[in-house]
Amino acid sequence: MSNSLGLSIAPDKLWQAINPWTFYQNGGQFGLVNIDLGQTPRPDIEQSILDEVGSYGRQLGRIGDALEVLIRHLRPDELTAEEADTLAILEGQLAQIRKVKKRGYAGK
Repeated sequence: MSNSLGLSIAPDKLWQAINPWTFYQNGGQFGLVNIDLGQTPRPDIEQSILDEVGSYGRQLGRIGDALEVLIRHLRPDELTAEEADTLAILEGQLAQIRKVKKRGYAGK
């Protein structure tokens, strides 16, 4: 934009490159969707666990597998109705996870 004296108060061309891989960068993360799981006092240790042990999904999967083993060895008659419902809901979710995993592996 120029005035009558020929002075420019804005650039002739105004543009900004937007790279979707860096547009949403947050520290070491990049992507179109990033999930913030909260603050951790030692992000370096958290990252080492993810790199060396497994993703959150893998860790939760192993915990779910271990819980199913423990549930099989419980005596259901010793549980309250609320406790039995809680385990039934968990078992239902674990069954759904198995279906999704099976469907995902069948596509490869």
